[in-house]
Parts: sequence; structure tokens; C-alpha cells
Amino acid sequence: MLQKKSVWLSILLLSLSLAPARAEEQQESPQLFPVVDPFFTGNLRVSERHTIHFMLFGNPTGKPVFVLHGGPGFGCYPRLTQYFDPGKYFIILHDQRGSGKSVPLGEVMENTTAHLVADIEALRRYLLDLFEIDGKIMIFGGSWGTTLGLAYAETHPDKVSCMVLRGVFLGTPAEIDNFWGGRSTRCFFPQFRAELEAALPDGCDPFTPGAMKKILDSRDQALKKKVLAAWCRYSVKIGRLHTPDEYVNQPFGGMDILPCARIDAHYMANLCFLEKDQLIRDAHKIKNIPTTIINGRYDMICPPLSAFRLHKQLKRSKLILVEEAGHSEGEEGTTAALLKAVAEFASSS
Repeated sequence: MLQKKSVWLSILLLSLSLAPARAEEQQESPQLFPVVDPFFTGNLRVSERHTIHFMLFGNPTGKPVFVLHGGPGFGCYPRLTQYFDPGKYFIILHDQRGSGKSVPLGEVMENTTAHLVADIEALRRYLLDLFEIDGKIMIFGGSWGTTLGLAYAETHPDKVSCMVLRGVFLGTPAEIDNFWGGRSTRCFFPQFRAELEAALPDGCDPFTPGAMKKILDSRDQALKKKVLAAWCRYSVKIGRLHTPDEYVNQPFGGMDILPCARIDAHYMANLCFLEKDQLIRDAHKIKNIPTTIINGRYDMICPPLSAFRLHKQLKRSKLILVEEAGHSEGEEGTTAALLKAVAEFASSS
């Protein structure tokens, strides 16, 4: 157990000295905050099997925000910190079970939405004791991060001050079928959908999360490599309104995608471990939490219908549909909307 009194002051001074001034706003090209090193990293054992990795940035006396990565299974990355003024926010990133630097990597046992919700609460309580942070946290999540953020908020509504949700995914069968089954994507990206289906072995049609999980759990390394390559190309191509060929031909920058894909398929095959329309059913529990919902108009992975459904349930929510954007947070209009939403919540309670 860390000795909070012995580290707190030095961490505070270090983080404040590293906090850069924000770049000037530009209307045509939204300016992210510079990437800074975490002032503290650690690991929290959350079960006999799992230990999660976390990183802390910004000002430990600032507004605490939990930044929830997508996937599930894809881990954190530096860009996720760049939406936040490090002088005003205490920025908390963690790799969910089986993801990133959490161990064991790619593990699907004891890995459900309820486990991930419990891990957020365990980390919140740990940091509350270590840094004496405000008991309420802001939730910032994209794609699967919205699913997990909503599940956490509906379980602990009294612990959430506000939310920024981008690319809403409610974990419903229809949404899962949209991506995995190609319900709409095959209409707009027939070439990449056909490539994905052609990579599958005989007798594995249609393409489903269960089929993907079976392939990834097999010992056929050549088949796994072939299917993963097609799955990555498909995922990357449909993720943005405009996707350069180099993005598609070198998806994920050479990152080992197998553990990520394995966890993703595990969750989707189990309908995200949620009851039927659970997140909408229980939205009344969070109706008073200020929430900004941002979605690309042409998001093929998380179509804006889910964002609209959620907005209708949350009386204190604001819905922003970015006209020239797909699913990626890196598209200019979406980046600008996220920066604005975060800035508006910087001083809220």
C-alpha cells in the first residue's frame, strides 16, 4: 500500500510544473492539448486473476475524470489525455481487464461488464484514499467506453458528476449485428465486407462474434492471421468518413491485435453481458446527470440512432451530431466538439 502522505506533495508539485498552457483555439483546426507524461503509474489488483494498470495525468487537485477506452479490449493511448486542460483536470486512464498493460493480457475469464464496473469503483476508492480527490468523478468515454460509462453511472449514479459520451453504443443485438453481421456496412463497404467473409473458413458464414471467438481460440495460426488482417482492414475502413489507403493497409500500426480482438469477440458474443436494452431501461437513474452526447452523423460502427435514444431519456443531456464525421474521435468536427464539451464541464461540480 502506498503511503499517500509521503508522495502527495511531491506529485502535486511535479504535475503542476509539467502542466503546459493550452494552445490557442483555432476555428479551422481544433487544437488538442500536448501529450504529457503521467505523473504517476500503478497497478491495482482487482481479483485473484486480474490486475489492472492505471496512469494519472494533470492536476491531482483538479476535477477528476475517468477516461474509458474503447474496444472492449483495446487499452489506453496518449491521445485520450489531450482533450483535457492538465491544469484543471485530474486525468485518470486505466487499461480494462485483459487490455493494454493489465494482466493477464487477453484473458476473458472473470471478464464481464459487471467486473469492469466494479474495477472502476475500486480504482475510484483507491484514488480517493490516496489523493483525497472529490468523491464524484466525470466520465469520458467513446464507443465501448460509452457502454461501460453508462453501466457504471447507472450502478453508482451518486458517484458521477457529469459525462461526455462519444459514439454511443448501447450493447444491443441490433448494434452488434450492424458491425459483425454487416446489416448496414455491407451496403456501403461491400468490398471490405466481402474480403472479411472470404477470409473465413468453409462453414463459417455468417460472420458472428461467436465464430470469431472460435477462430481466435483455435491453434490454426495461419487462419487467425488471415482473419485478423481482414477484420482489421474492415474495422479501420468503416471507422472514418474519409479513410486514406495507408490507414487501411497498415491498420493499428503493427500493434498485436489478437488480445484485443479476443476480448471484443468475447463481449459481443455474450451481448456485452447486459440484459435486454438494459442501459435505456435504467437511464432514469442518471437522468439528472449533466451529459453531452457526441456522434458522427455517418458513424457506421455506432449509428446515431443510439445516441438519439439515449438523449431522449436524459433530460439534462445535450446531443451533438457532427455532420462530416464517422466513428473516429480523430475526425476534426468530433475533436472540436469533444474539446468544447470538456471545457464546458471544467468548472462544474
